[in-house]
Amino acid sequence: MKRRTGALVGTLRGDSSGTSSPLHRQVYSRIRASILDGVFAPGARLPSSRTLASDLGMSRITVESAFSQLTAEGYLVRRIGAGSYVADVLPALVGRTRRPLASTSSAPSESVKRRVHGTGALSLRGQAISHSSLDAEPVGVRPFQPCMPALDVFPNATWARLVSRRARHSPELLAYGEQAGYRPLREAVAAYLSTSRGVRCAWEQVIILSGAQQGIDLAARVLLDAGDQVWHEEPGYLGARGAFIAAGARIVPVPVDADGLDVDAGVAAAPRARLAYVTPSHQFPLGHTMSLSRRLALLAWAERANAWIVEDDYDSEFRYVGRPIAATQGLDTSGRVIYVGTFNKVMFPSLRLAYLVVPPDLVNGFVAARALGDGHPPVLAQAAMTDFIEHGHFGAHVRQMRALYHERRDALLDALHSQLSDAMRLGPVDAGMHLVMRHPAIRDDLAVVEAADVAGLAVDRLSRHYMGQRHQRGLLLGFTALPAEHTRRAVRTLAPLLGSQNARGTRRLERAEDAAAGGRDGA
Repeated sequence: MKRRTGALVGTLRGDSSGTSSPLHRQVYSRIRASILDGVFAPGARLPSSRTLASDLGMSRITVESAFSQLTAEGYLVRRIGAGSYVADVLPALVGRTRRPLASTSSAPSESVKRRVHGTGALSLRGQAISHSSLDAEPVGVRPFQPCMPALDVFPNATWARLVSRRARHSPELLAYGEQAGYRPLREAVAAYLSTSRGVRCAWEQVIILSGAQQGIDLAARVLLDAGDQVWHEEPGYLGARGAFIAAGARIVPVPVDADGLDVDAGVAAAPRARLAYVTPSHQFPLGHTMSLSRRLALLAWAERANAWIVEDDYDSEFRYVGRPIAATQGLDTSGRVIYVGTFNKVMFPSLRLAYLVVPPDLVNGFVAARALGDGHPPVLAQAAMTDFIEHGHFGAHVRQMRALYHERRDALLDALHSQLSDAMRLGPVDAGMHLVMRHPAIRDDLAVVEAADVAGLAVDRLSRHYMGQRHQRGLLLGFTALPAEHTRRAVRTLAPLLGSQNARGTRRLERAEDAAAGGRDGA
C-alpha cells in the first residue's frame, strides 16, 4: 500500500500552478491522466479515499468527489469492502504515451506534420478540400478590405428593434425551420429579384443559405461528378475554384477580357464541360461587365452542351453609372442557370443569409443537399430580414449605401491619383465594392501585401486569383468599409510600400525564375 500510495501522491503533487479549477477537479484530472498514460494499469488497486486524503493533506470529501466522478465515467470500479480499482475494460489507448499535436512553444515536429497532413490522414477529397480552402477573413474592419460593407452606418437600432420584436412575440421562430428557408423570406426575395435584378422565378425556386459560398458548394455537390470539366474565369474567385476541386471536378481556366468570360475560348478548350461559373455583372476580381452578346453565347452553349451555369451576383446592388445590370438568369429560356446572391455584403457579414434560385426540377435535390449540410437556416434572422425588406428598410439601405460607396470610391480615386504616378492603371470603377490597381513599381504583389499587412492594411493581391503561370500583378483595394479620411491615410501608408518592396520582390522573382530554368534544363 505504501508504494502504491506514494506513487499516486507523487503524481497528484505535481505542479498545479496556473490552474484555477477546483481541487476535486485537479485530483480527478491527474488520476484520469495517470490511468490513460498507463501509470496505473487496468485492475490496479488505488489507496482508499481516507488514506489518500490524509497523505495529500486535503479533506476526504474532496477525494471522494474525484473518485465518484472517475467511477461514473468508467475509469474506476469501487467494490464494497475491497477498495477502488482501475477498470479493466478501457479503450485500447490506455497505456500508450499520449503526445500533444504541437507544443505551445515550438512548431509541430515533422512527424506531427506527416500525421496531420500526410496522405494517410485524409481522404483524397479531404486532401483536395484542405489544399483549396479559403484564407480566413481578417477579424474586424481594416482599410482596403474587399467586399466589406460600411458597418459604421448600418441602421443598428432598426435591425435590433425588428429582431427584438420577433423574439418577444414569435416564440415559434425558436423551433426548427423549413429546410429550404422561411417561406415569407423566400417570397420577399423572389419579389425583390424580379424588380431589381430581372430574375424570373417563383418563390418556390428560392432556397435560403448562409452565404454565397454555400450556394456554390451546393451546386458543385449536386451537379458534378468526379472528373467533370468546369469552366472557371481566369482570373476568378478562389472560393468557387475550391468548391469545384473539392467535388472532384477538373477546372478549365477560361480567359476574361473587357467583355467578360471568353465563351469561344471556353468552347475551344472544353466544349462538353458540365458547368460554367461566372460573375457577369461585376467580374471578380477584375471588375468587367459581361457583354450581352457573350451572355447570349454562354446560354446557347449551355443549352447545346446540356451544361449548367452558376451565376454569382455577389455585389450587383452597387453600380455607380446607370442602373444595375440585369441578371443573366432573366435571359435564360431553357432552365440552365443557377443564380447565387447574398445579403451578407449588403447588410453585414455575420448575418449569414444568402439565397439560390434554381430551375424548378432541381429544387428538391438542392434542398436535400442543403439539409444534409446544416438542416435549415436560422429562423429568427430570416424573419427579421423579411421585416427589414417588407417595411422598406432594405431598399432604403441599398440606396443610401450606393450613394455612400460612390463617395468613398471617389475618395480612393482622388487619393491614389495624388499619391501615385501617372503610370498607375486602374480596372473598371463603375460598380462594386473594390477596384484593381496595377503599377509598374509592383514587381511582386505578394511582397506588397505582406508589408501592407504589417502596416495594418487588408490588401489582396491580383496574382493569386490566376490558375496558370501567366498572370498579372496588382492589388485589390476595397473602398466601402471605412470613411474617406481613413482611406486617404491608408493610401499614404500604402504608397511607399510599392517601391520599398522592389528589392525583396526582385529576389523572390529571381529565385522563381532560376527554379523554372532549372526545371526546364532538366526536362
